[in-house]
Amino acid sequence: MNKDELYDITMDHMMNPRNYGKLEHPDGQGIGKNPDNGEMVIVYLKMDGDRIEDIRFQAKACMTTIIAGSIFTESVKGASVDEAKEMVQIMLGKLDQMPPEEAACSEMVAQAFLAALDHYEAKKSDPDAIVPTHMISRACAVPETEETK
Repeated sequence: MNKDELYDITMDHMMNPRNYGKLEHPDGQGIGKNPDNGEMVIVYLKMDGDRIEDIRFQAKACMTTIIAGSIFTESVKGASVDEAKEMVQIMLGKLDQMPPEEAACSEMVAQAFLAALDHYEAKKSDPDAIVPTHMISRACAVPETEETK
């Protein structure tokens, strides 16, 4: 994929986010949160056995998070749980190559999704299981150095 194609895809997801909004009566939901600034993502899952039948997300965060949520949810919709977990690991593995603010946004989406899977599993034995929150491990901003002061 060349830079123009990547730009077009990113702009399309920015202007027309996929799967944005609340999913009524989800089988699982989870929160990914940035403890540094209070930004958060909520992911809602509707499952069909081991497959993600539907997925939605909401975010109190920047546009980069909306883009990451749109691309991620589009890529895992219809996937099995194992396939989706593999996609999360690939995504998390690439975060070190991204600028810190973009890495934090993408990690927030991934953590919300993993929390939603945890909630789905917990609800199998406890229908009233609380919605889990996973905190991100990356800082959203570049630490200040002598060069950036």
